Amino acid sequence: MAAETSCTACSWNSRRQNAGSYNSHIKLFYSNSDRAAWSLGPKYILKERSDKPPSFEARNLRFLKENTTIPVPTVVLDYSSEDRYYIQTERVPGETLETAWATLSATEKVLIAKQTAEFLLQLRRLQSPKMQSLGEQPLYSAFLFQGDYGQPHGPLSSDDELWAVWAPALKGLPAKALSRLRERLPSSAPYTFTHGDLFLGNIIIEGGNLAGIIDWESSGYFPVWWEFACAGIGLGEADKEWKDLLREHMVQHEAGRDFWLDLYSLSAYPHLNERGVKVLAQLMRD
Repeated sequence: MAAETSCTACSWNSRRQNAGSYNSHIKLFYSNSDRAAWSLGPKYILKERSDKPPSFEARNLRFLKENTTIPVPTVVLDYSSEDRYYIQTERVPGETLETAWATLSATEKVLIAKQTAEFLLQLRRLQSPKMQSLGEQPLYSAFLFQGDYGQPHGPLSSDDELWAVWAPALKGLPAKALSRLRERLPSSAPYTFTHGDLFLGNIIIEGGNLAGIIDWESSGYFPVWWEFACAGIGLGEADKEWKDLLREHMVQHEAGRDFWLDLYSLSAYPHLNERGVKVLAQLMRD
């Protein structure tokens, strides 16, 4: 009989489990790429990941605790060891909006969207002279920087510097289209503290109300319009429904969102989708 494979995390297997009465209350509940999250009983969460940036979550959470009333996890400890980064936080009571979404009424969904948008107003007051992460560190964003999630960008001090980051993705576009697209770039100032990933799974609710917003590791000072723009990126049908509803109650930055959608479409040149074809034609008109 082949030997039973043991868990790579704890070396446990069913034979050892059946030989004793211990049942672990430390559970792995999330893993993706080089990171994972563990439930340490009912009160704490432990995250483990590479210590490569962005690993700014503890710094961001402490900053938000000091400067806002947004319900975020409380940091218990964080440290790096042997190229790994660990952060332990108190668990925010409740369940994710992703889990609860299908069971909520339309009225409850609107209430949660309004509550979230109200807390986001506090971020609008947190501003910086540069586009950067806390501590004058670079920004990381797969969407703003066209797929370069693992690559640092900035600190950036102007729209010209931001445009220079995008330039390689627009290589090959006609010069006229590039010039006119640049003219349409809305001002990024004031550079505003931004969550940047208001996905259903990052919103915690309890009793039909917002209980917490989690996953702040890549947050920082982004263009003032970026929170609104990236809240238009739906990761599935339910997430799109949520973000469409949330944007109705956020500070509106339609010009920024439209610009980014056009930029994203044109970055695929010459293999443009329908939006890209339409935008390019508009830019090339006399």
